[in-house]
Amino acid sequence: MTMRVIVASILFFLGAIAGPLWAQSYPNKAVRLILPFPPGGPTDILGRAIAQKLSDQLGYPVVVDSRPGAGGNLGVELASKSPPDGYTIVLSSPLIAISPSLYAKLNYDPIKDLAPISLVATIPNIMVVHPSVPAKTLKEFIQLARNNPDKLNFGSGGVGTTTHLASELLKSLAKIKMVHVPYKGTGQAMLALIGGQVEMLVIAVPPTIPQIQAGKIRPLAVLSNRRASALPNVPTAKEAGVDNFEVPIWYGILAPAGTPGNIISKLNLELTKALTSSDLRERLAAVDVEPMTSTPEQFASFIKSETVRYAKVVKASGAKAD
Repeated sequence: MTMRVIVASILFFLGAIAGPLWAQSYPNKAVRLILPFPPGGPTDILGRAIAQKLSDQLGYPVVVDSRPGAGGNLGVELASKSPPDGYTIVLSSPLIAISPSLYAKLNYDPIKDLAPISLVATIPNIMVVHPSVPAKTLKEFIQLARNNPDKLNFGSGGVGTTTHLASELLKSLAKIKMVHVPYKGTGQAMLALIGGQVEMLVIAVPPTIPQIQAGKIRPLAVLSNRRASALPNVPTAKEAGVDNFEVPIWYGILAPAGTPGNIISKLNLELTKALTSSDLRERLAAVDVEPMTSTPEQFASFIKSETVRYAKVVKASGAKAD
């Protein structure tokens, strides 16, 4: 055997074991979890809970990095352009499936520039109004809007978010006209609702619970196929008389494309362990967050199917973002 063949064999062997060894030594420093929406919203609540559990499991901090802006796309773009070494991951909502249809140009490709790791949770949305709104039910609100076209304002966490498209869907289903007021995140939109700057908001259930209990906002309907356990007296949209008004929020964690497969597998394993643990499940259930898990392949397939589904919703709504 010549020296060249021996050297080539050694290099091949080292390359073959490098990936597994890298995975075994991962992580050896803090991991950054980017949250693409402002503090106070469901992304923040879920992200911090997962980060704390992963920190305990990994033995290294998982540091939350809030990077809101551009309807969540700023944070996702930042993640997509980060080094693909497993030390930057991002928690995304359906925005990665919505944005391709909403924006004429994105600075990243959700399919090509990101590596799905796992779905992590679903959260029901809820439609809430300011206490000054005379409507006490969903049907009464629809009638109020019909009687006052373009007089009612609805807030959202940004153009193209589920909080925006859900209200656009209601406009289409009920044949009503309202004015959209977008904010930089659902936290700001909630403050606007409480302050009376907007009359209506569709938002995830968790951050609404204390505000509903305090009487600062009034719930009309849960946009899911089941009632929220924390708000058992609030009907679903179907129970309230409006069919096909279901817009749940799903969440998943992704890494930059090119992140080694062994690192993706390691993160998937740790997320599955975290999300099936009794303490995290109980913590999330208390705020109506339903943990879930998937393989990276299942998540990738899900993103593609959701992209097709939301393309139809965006087209029907006529929504566009710059």
